[in-house]
Amino acid sequence: MGLDDAYVELGVSPGASESEVKAAWRRLVSRWHPDRNASADAAALMQRINRAYDRIRLALVEPAGHPAPAATSGPVVHRRVRLSVEQAALGVTRLLRGKLIHHCTGCDGEGLLRTMTQCPACEGAGTTRSPMWFGWVSSREACGTCEGSGTVRESCSACDGRGHAVQRYRRSVRFPAGVRAGEVLTIDGAGPGAGGFDGSLEMAVELTPHPFFTLDDHGTLRCQMPVDGFAWLAEAWIDVPTLGGLQHMRLRRNRHVYRLRGQGWPLDHDGAERGDQIVTVVPTFPDHPAPGQQALLEQLVALASPQDAKATREWDTRLRAWATRAPRHDE
Repeated sequence: MGLDDAYVELGVSPGASESEVKAAWRRLVSRWHPDRNASADAAALMQRINRAYDRIRLALVEPAGHPAPAATSGPVVHRRVRLSVEQAALGVTRLLRGKLIHHCTGCDGEGLLRTMTQCPACEGAGTTRSPMWFGWVSSREACGTCEGSGTVRESCSACDGRGHAVQRYRRSVRFPAGVRAGEVLTIDGAGPGAGGFDGSLEMAVELTPHPFFTLDDHGTLRCQMPVDGFAWLAEAWIDVPTLGGLQHMRLRRNRHVYRLRGQGWPLDHDGAERGDQIVTVVPTFPDHPAPGQQALLEQLVALASPQDAKATREWDTRLRAWATRAPRHDE
């Protein structure tokens, strides 16, 4: 998505400030987020809104929130950086190491200088003596090093004859809290004097799979977890994983989906405001209850109140009435 298209998508002018862009994005999110809007187009539109916001934000600020650097000369190094869900959500500083391979300008990438020097193998003669007949007779033949010319091109000392130079770099990069998969962050290479290089570093963020959390395209943090079916029926308290650690949550026997306010993904880079976390519980029951569990289940059946059993009593009455009229299999 181009920058001009991103401004159009959010409905702001190209000269809008960062606060104006953020306000427009929040208005659109409050209207079109799939958790609030049941429209079939909400999910696709929300993706475009988020892409537009990220595109404008990268044009306005650096990852750490500082003004974007002026354009620098030199190569643009592209890297993919994998972060855990916790690192991306809470922010992390990573030390990136790498190397650049430069075309050697001293030898034009050939590894040899253009200046000709005397061949060390034949000392400029162009021929070398070759012994024959057990050393009694010798003959002269063209020098294989200089191919008979008597001169050779000297190896390039700048690249040690390789035709290219290797430059290693180290850059400490801070990834802001709330960065998402697919975002591209750009920083200056800092120059060789600071252990970097002349140019810029573009980092495409990837998130490693998490055992509990998933982040959807709309920025909603989700967690699906099994729970004991009896605990679900008893509306017990359970521990739920969140980005900040375990949190107590009370189960409700008529609910499978829960919303934890403010426990989700940051709404903005390094912002204090966070979205919600959606927790989906899947009650599980044993295939073969233990004897003690079976006994308790039978007690529950016996203790069922008349009001709770009303539907089953009505069903039993209708079933018996039908059975008296239904044809028998042996007729």
